[in-house]
Amino acid sequence: MEIFDYDNVLLLPRKCRVQSRAECDAGVELGGRRFRLPVVPSNMKTVVNESICEWMARSGYFYVMHRFDFDNLKFVRDMTERGVYSSISLGVKQPDYDTVAQLIAEGLSPDYITIDIAHGHAETVHAMITHLKEKLPRAFIIAGNVATPEAVIDLETWGADATKVGVGPGKVCITKLKTGFGTGGWQLSALKWCARVATKPIIADGGIRSHGDIAKSVRFGASMVMIGSLFAGHEESPGRTVEVNGELFKEYYGSASDFNKGEYRHVEGKRILEPIKGKLADTLIEMEQDVQSSISYSGGTRLMDIRKVNYVILGGDNAGEHLLM
Repeated sequence: MEIFDYDNVLLLPRKCRVQSRAECDAGVELGGRRFRLPVVPSNMKTVVNESICEWMARSGYFYVMHRFDFDNLKFVRDMTERGVYSSISLGVKQPDYDTVAQLIAEGLSPDYITIDIAHGHAETVHAMITHLKEKLPRAFIIAGNVATPEAVIDLETWGADATKVGVGPGKVCITKLKTGFGTGGWQLSALKWCARVATKPIIADGGIRSHGDIAKSVRFGASMVMIGSLFAGHEESPGRTVEVNGELFKEYYGSASDFNKGEYRHVEGKRILEPIKGKLADTLIEMEQDVQSSISYSGGTRLMDIRKVNYVILGGDNAGEHLLM
């Protein structure tokens, strides 16, 4: 198979069909709702908090709340009372099953549940999907993270409504260094590989370094793109603000880091400092405009028109033009 990543692939333009890029629709449907962008901030402690999630829900964006040191029950109750959709994360341990029981006892059902573990192709995930489908059948279940077509097939067969693809390609992930496994360095190629067998939406998770990578993800099969570092450094971001030589930064660390775990045990993440970028709303508007531009370059008017374009792989033995998947 072809091995490539975001930095050595370029998409090829087709004849433009619009008068203005603003005519292009960057929206996407997921779980019966339509969102302005195929982008979701990573469900990480230094990226999202309750106020960011509520603002995103009210503003037409998709979010997934993190699950670390967090009261999911109260969150779902609050979001329901405020009249916005609820999207939470769960693990696969007993406290997560207890949370499900508490939600049922209060008559609450999250609209979206992301089963969020580092190695999502696991019997523990199978058991949790089965449990959720039985106990909270109205919830849209996202499961991950995975890296292979076999895993995508299994998760879909087990009942997941969407799968999250990406093992260790993120800026604060060190999975490949610690374990020798993952999609770090070939995340885009792994996405293409997995999308070939998928019959339900795929969320590409990790490895995004620029807005153009969103379009590349859509081209190779993603319906939604989860992004951490590009969202971590905003004024509203929950990460601690740090001053270095007169410049302000936001703390950003991986979910499997010792900073998040509170102990150095099975660590697969690290901590970095992201320069403060301004306001989240401004970045989301810029992202939407950039995706609209991508659609115009694809010769289309809608997001999925990007999937029709050809691409080139830059350099190496794989150099050359490649047609559709």
